Amino acid sequence: MTSKAKTVAEYLAELPEDRRAAIKEVRKVILANLPKGFEEGMNYGQIGYYVPHSIYPKGYHCNPKLPLGFAGLASQKTYMSFYLMTLYGSPKHLDWFEKEYAKTGKKLDMGKACIRFKKVENLALEVIGKAIARVSCKDYIAEVEASRKRNRSET
Repeated sequence: MTSKAKTVAEYLAELPEDRRAAIKEVRKVILANLPKGFEEGMNYGQIGYYVPHSIYPKGYHCNPKLPLGFAGLASQKTYMSFYLMTLYGSPKHLDWFEKEYAKTGKKLDMGKACIRFKKVENLALEVIGKAIARVSCKDYIAEVEASRKRNRSET
């Protein structure tokens, strides 16, 4: 569900207590592992983690007014979700993530870049933390630029 909240604090305040507690716990893991250069704020009506325009002025290619998204955290209608763009954009990151997640014995409910959960206990938080930490802001920008070049050359 898209929120009209302008700040993360406003977003958290509008959530039911059980969802707020779960989102706060995942957020704590993200912030503890977020590499230097990325910022947290509201993006697409959810909590977003992104490369600010001060570092990457081009912004998001589909809407350059928005910063380059890296991750997201949201409360949806029937579940909560954690998004990590490196899982969508990089087979090597996705392969690593799926293997590490499987080692935990927890069931992974995942779409392209979206990990869905109903309870925070269902998440492998240590794997999420490692997934966030393993890609620097500089490396993420390089991966995005390389992907854009590949896509342009394929058309």
